[in-house]
Amino acid sequence: MTESITPNERSFTPRAPLAALGLYLRQINFLAPIREQVKIVQKKLVYEPIEKLLDAFITILAGAHGLVEVNTRLRSDPALQQAFGRESCADQSTIQATLNACDQSNVEQLRSAITTIYRQHSKGYRHNYARRLQVLDVDMSGMPCGPKAALSSKGYFPKQRNRRGRQLGRVLATRYGEVVTQQVFAGTVGLAAAFQPLVEGAEQVLSLDEARRQRTLLRVDSGGGSLDDVNWALQRGYQFHGKDYSRQRARKLGQSVSEWLDDPHIPGRQVGWVTTPALEYTRSVGRIAVRWKKKNGQWEYAVVISTLLPQTVVLETGQPPETVFDHQAVLLAYVRYYDERGGGVETSFKDDKQGLGLTKRSKKRFEAQQMVVLLGGLAHNVIVWSREWLAPHEPKVRRYGMLRMVRDVFQLSGVLVRNASGRIVEVVLNQKAPLVRGLARSLDVLLRPSHVVVSWGQT
Repeated sequence: MTESITPNERSFTPRAPLAALGLYLRQINFLAPIREQVKIVQKKLVYEPIEKLLDAFITILAGAHGLVEVNTRLRSDPALQQAFGRESCADQSTIQATLNACDQSNVEQLRSAITTIYRQHSKGYRHNYARRLQVLDVDMSGMPCGPKAALSSKGYFPKQRNRRGRQLGRVLATRYGEVVTQQVFAGTVGLAAAFQPLVEGAEQVLSLDEARRQRTLLRVDSGGGSLDDVNWALQRGYQFHGKDYSRQRARKLGQSVSEWLDDPHIPGRQVGWVTTPALEYTRSVGRIAVRWKKKNGQWEYAVVISTLLPQTVVLETGQPPETVFDHQAVLLAYVRYYDERGGGVETSFKDDKQGLGLTKRSKKRFEAQQMVVLLGGLAHNVIVWSREWLAPHEPKVRRYGMLRMVRDVFQLSGVLVRNASGRIVEVVLNQKAPLVRGLARSLDVLLRPSHVVVSWGQT
């Protein structure tokens, strides 16, 4: 039964800032590419397939770790639905059915729509290549699932022996924390097989021509450090900074080091320049050996491969320009810059697992899983961009990860006020909530073009 609209009707929501964000996304027509490009062939009973897809996206933003939570996080919150332009919400079972009805063409349609959104709103796409390198971290993360799920197989899942699942490959624009592209692979696929498809996907999203590729750094762990992959990247014109794939070659190259230097940041680790010429690579590279003792007392070796000049590494690690004349400092800077990838793509995976339930939404059909992953990647970027939208009056949120944004920023109670025609005209945040004044000011500025007032008061 539809309730009558009375002047200044007030609707409570436990997620008032997220509702205000939904109003802003409508104001800038954020989701239009998805509505226009994604055409899911499914019979309509009550809701259009695209409406159910958007319900799933809103639910992920609301902090759901499983789409079964649609009923408790979105369907039970009419105010949040209305803020995102939905009059009501589909049941979780019908949303699951729509995802299961998707085929590979729908996956490509959604990927194309998200690419359009990324180009419209991201900093990564507007990166100034003349000023600084574009840094792209490439990595994989395990996504556990049931043994009957498509492309489920035994693979590498940390601390989960004999676990089955799939692998998620991701390219992160590290300076901005944005997911450029991501793909789901079978559980046995490692970065060695996924590296080139992922980089090609990032090329397409970022429109990387030859000149831009020369100013783009690919930073990877040993999975992307095979001779074939490194040479492929070098031939494409990229800068490269990563670890050698072969442990045997790393051990051999480590023997060529004439002088080892203790790493002051990691006790027991030593670094040194490899003196053996790198003739197997198609472009000039520098190599730095790293060694540490295993529990049995023997040395374990790794080798960092880099095309970067010393002055570039010094700049990227935030050290004074004169550091380039310090031989030992430059050597440590190369290794430190490789270590920093842990705070980039690896942290993005951890953030999404904690804050957005990345590994909790497992679908049996492979196409359905890809759709869910793409929606999760879009939610990641929306949260990254929302930090910038909210930061002018509440700068603390710039330091927040996914979990704190979803839990501590979006989950603040409040009311939405509608006028006699049913249009939302005011968002009132709970005055007792943390950060409320700064958030209200930022949201109020964002929503002024829509003539929506955001304030704080008793709820």
